[in-house]
Amino acid sequence: MRVETIPEFKGGNEKFAKFLNKNLKYPKQARIDKIQGTVILTFVVEKDGTLSDLRVIRSVSPELDQEALRLMSILPPWVPGTQGGKPVRVQFSVPIGFRL
Repeated sequence: MRVETIPEFKGGNEKFAKFLNKNLKYPKQARIDKIQGTVILTFVVEKDGTLSDLRVIRSVSPELDQEALRLMSILPPWVPGTQGGKPVRVQFSVPIGFRL
């Protein structure tokens, strides 16, 4: 379903990037093994802005996947998507990049 307004992190993409940079904890073993890449997650932004159904749709390694899921689980609520001026549930995906 297409929505009139897509969900977004409160403050937009710049604040989202700052949140990720501040809270990302590069897994020790992944750092030792020099594992890098982009984990892609999918989730549902609920009508109240909370996130549910967090899943990895593109994996890099178990350690990086778990860290990406942890980051998304500590996010504050998002601004929900709307349709007809009312909040609606929206499936959403984000990339989480891991670079050494």
